[in-house]
Amino acid sequence: MSRSSSPRARALLRASHDRGFTAMRNITEHNITDAVVGRFENCPDPRLKEILTTLVRHLHAFVKESRITEAEWLEGIHFLTATGHITDAKRQEFILLSDTLGVSMLTVAQNHAQPPGTTEATVFGPFHVEDAPRYAQGGDIANGAPGEPLFVDTTVRGPDGEPVPNAVVDVWQADEAGFYDVQYRELSEHRARGVLRTDAEGRLRFRTVLPVAYPVPTDGPVGRMLVASGRHPWRPAHVHFRIQAPGYHTLITHVFRAGDPYLDSDVVFGVRASLVADFVAHGAGTGPHGRESDRDYHTLDFDFVLAREAIASTAD
Repeated sequence: MSRSSSPRARALLRASHDRGFTAMRNITEHNITDAVVGRFENCPDPRLKEILTTLVRHLHAFVKESRITEAEWLEGIHFLTATGHITDAKRQEFILLSDTLGVSMLTVAQNHAQPPGTTEATVFGPFHVEDAPRYAQGGDIANGAPGEPLFVDTTVRGPDGEPVPNAVVDVWQADEAGFYDVQYRELSEHRARGVLRTDAEGRLRFRTVLPVAYPVPTDGPVGRMLVASGRHPWRPAHVHFRIQAPGYHTLITHVFRAGDPYLDSDVVFGVRASLVADFVAHGAGTGPHGRESDRDYHTLDFDFVLAREAIASTAD
């Protein structure tokens, strides 16, 4: 700690010694883990103490088991530094790293174990934005995004089949080139994303574009990690949904396109069999929302079932 440290920080250090802090010299690979864990003994937040203690024990075990060299550890630091440098308001490389290592899906799986019969959750992903445009029922959220038309007709219900009216449904997806709007730096408005509300019967209809499989960004450190480890970067075609309604557990999920070749090897481990649906092909003509389509189009019908908040918290 520097000489410019605050008086409060210095007082905390003195208090640590006064409360029985054990100084350790002669640190070795055999006693350093206990020495570091011991430094958290006086942490006033029990949960923070638990997390830091567990982190240190597992991190040290990883270093010991792998026999990490100093050069390898420095390379790891460079990797994390590059991950931070490439992250900005439109690109979250740390979420991508978490996704591709399976950590994101692990946290979802252990924190959102929904009751049977309700829609399963999956990863949030790095491309959501909070300022998406609002659309009315039947709106075209594609907003000029390239792709074959897709007409979506969904219902949002509770666990007993009751309709959930006025639910806030956030939708986002990639276009036919496999890119989200935020990946186009020259775009001044959002495309293929929007926020809508269910009607009195819990129904939601909108128009968008057919999703396609796409690779996660490979021009950064996470992409280099995938290439170096012999992994492919592909995600199966899907549409993201976040559904929020009072009294119900917020649902963050995808609907995946049946038949996609990457359903069994999603780079972020997010596929659930219950979330795979048919995107039915149709010839050009009048679409299901009464709008003409001068090209072939697809339709998606899907029912979402929300867990009640109290039940969801018990299941969690």
